Amino acid sequence: MKPYALSQALKNVRATTPLVHCITNYVTVNDCANALLACGGSPIMSDEPKDVPDIQAICGGLVLNIGTLNELTIEGMFAAGERARDLGHPIVLDPVGAGASALRTDTAAELLNAVGAQVIRANMSEVKALAGAAAATRGVDVNPDDAVTEENLQASAEFVKQVAAKTGAIVAVTGAIDIVADAERAFAIRNGAPIMGKITGAGCMLTCVTAAYAVANPDMMLEAVVAAVAGMGAAGEMALARMQPVDGNASFRTYLIDALYNINGEALEAIARVEEL
Repeated sequence: MKPYALSQALKNVRATTPLVHCITNYVTVNDCANALLACGGSPIMSDEPKDVPDIQAICGGLVLNIGTLNELTIEGMFAAGERARDLGHPIVLDPVGAGASALRTDTAAELLNAVGAQVIRANMSEVKALAGAAAATRGVDVNPDDAVTEENLQASAEFVKQVAAKTGAIVAVTGAIDIVADAERAFAIRNGAPIMGKITGAGCMLTCVTAAYAVANPDMMLEAVVAAVAGMGAAGEMALARMQPVDGNASFRTYLIDALYNINGEALEAIARVEEL
């Protein structure tokens, strides 16, 4: 990775304020909007099928998050995805809970087939389900058997590169160790804090932030996705360092968004723990 690529990716987001159309789940929609604002982007939320083509036309990118599917949102996702595809806007797919139900798995696969994605952001169980590999999910959480560890890191990275090659997308697998890969290159990222798993929406927020980075950095999208993932992990570490004995996970959520707002390119470069595999 080029020197200062992470810093430049963040600076490009702040300089351009990319408008991102988010069709995300209603459990986390407010946090997603605030995370986008904090990182330097601008959110707009719409899943009404008659509305989304016009909304996508004024945006730079699209998030498709399948966390709370219903017939209306599915129709809206396809309509928005088709418009984004036709306009050449980056699509970030978050297959929340893929493998937990046929509807989730099939919808994610059909979206990939019909409109494609430039980035897939998921945990390893969801990626395995999307790839048709054996995976036993635990709802929206990764199965412990699928978790990326130091022992299986290289094999996991090769698998993620294969999924990237098959889908044509940059694949960001997040967990205790994150992997970001395209078909040729893979990076391990070791930022973050375990308490991030104790709030609802850390992954959904990251997906929306990733879309802003993708829109703002079309010529260095792999590095931009690495920067987004490392930046969220670094923000988690900054938020944890701010915690007081009376604070709990609700305070952490607020501190996390604060950290996304306050982190700058130089701090990101200093905190990020990124290794090319």
